[in-house]
Amino acid sequence: MIKRLIAATTILASCIASSAVAGETHGAGSSFVAPILSKWAADYGAKTGNRVAYESVGSGAGIAQIKKARVDFGASDMPLTPDELAKFGLMQFPLVIGGVVPVVNVSGVNSGELHFTGPVLADIFLGKITKWNDPALRELNPDVKLPAANISVIHRTDGSGTTFNFADYLSKVSPEWRAKIGEGAIVEWPIGYGAKGNEGVAALIGQLGNAISYVEYAYAVKNNLAFGLVRNSAGRFISPATKSFQKAADRADWKGSRDFYLIMTNSAEDDAYPIAATSFVLMERRPHNPEGARAALDFFRWSLENGHSTAEGLNYVPLPADLVQQIENYWKESAGG
Repeated sequence: MIKRLIAATTILASCIASSAVAGETHGAGSSFVAPILSKWAADYGAKTGNRVAYESVGSGAGIAQIKKARVDFGASDMPLTPDELAKFGLMQFPLVIGGVVPVVNVSGVNSGELHFTGPVLADIFLGKITKWNDPALRELNPDVKLPAANISVIHRTDGSGTTFNFADYLSKVSPEWRAKIGEGAIVEWPIGYGAKGNEGVAALIGQLGNAISYVEYAYAVKNNLAFGLVRNSAGRFISPATKSFQKAADRADWKGSRDFYLIMTNSAEDDAYPIAATSFVLMERRPHNPEGARAALDFFRWSLENGHSTAEGLNYVPLPADLVQQIENYWKESAGG
């Protein structure tokens, strides 16, 4: 047992100690983080010659693959609890912060024009509000011309961290949602059309009229989807943007978390966007592929230290320097077993 523990420590320590390792690493998971991972991988590859291959298959699939040691890292917008990490021999750290936004395809309605509250969003996705001209929506949007049309609800079908954060938020603001649906990477949707990945949702909502769904903000911007404003816990309708995501991040107590287990939806910060979310990286503490793990850590170190402007350009919030240092210390502590 002691020999195995020493071996595990040596493997991970050697991964962390390296700072410029030529090689290749493979990851899979979150579609939420795919745009920034793709750009960082291209920039890192041009700088170092190393290759980072990433499959945008959803957080649930990414978690499953890293648990089965099929990839060098998984990415998830749903953090695993410390107990689950320990059970599967994994470590976890944050990578970037963004936001989940309600998006609509309603004729004549542009981004920022529709206002939602959490309870109204919950009632739409529960199937209780079925028409765009429902009194609850008209009351929130007296100056918007809403059609007397059925609302087409679109949701994720795959295991999704975007779903987790959206459902977690609705659980915090709607007792009925919490009792009937709850939160998770996969939930039992009572109504709606299904699509796979943020990419699939963005494509489907562009095709269906009078539709509503939820996607990571970068996908809304990239696909020119009209997004709504969501009222936060301070009673303010907040536009999704890196600034309002940052306000939610300001309340995050990473130092008080264990294995960075933290969810930041429904922040109490006055100017915070209420459905802010974090993407996490999952890796084995005892890597099945030491070279791939070494290359992954080198990539993440480079990205966290050099990728700030790229993240901001894609509408994500980069992690502050003190949190990056905390993560790098965590890597070293994890190596100590």
